[in-house]
Amino acid sequence: MHPWTLYALELSRDRQREADEDRLAAEARAGMPSSPSRVRHPAALLLAALSRGTASAARRLDACVADDLGRALAPAE
Repeated sequence: MHPWTLYALELSRDRQREADEDRLAAEARAGMPSSPSRVRHPAALLLAALSRGTASAARRLDACVADDLGRALAPAE
């Protein structure tokens, strides 16, 4: 046989083996009850609060910088 043919057959076997493993893993997960995470939800809430706080601080800083820039660019009287 040609070497490329052997290579193609080997790839085909590898892909079939991976597909079988994925199918078996999916079947195993399907039988397991899902348990709620005790860490994920509070961590998400904490990160959301942190994100809101930093966004608020950035808005206040932007407002201050905009005021300063407006004063600096205003024509002198």
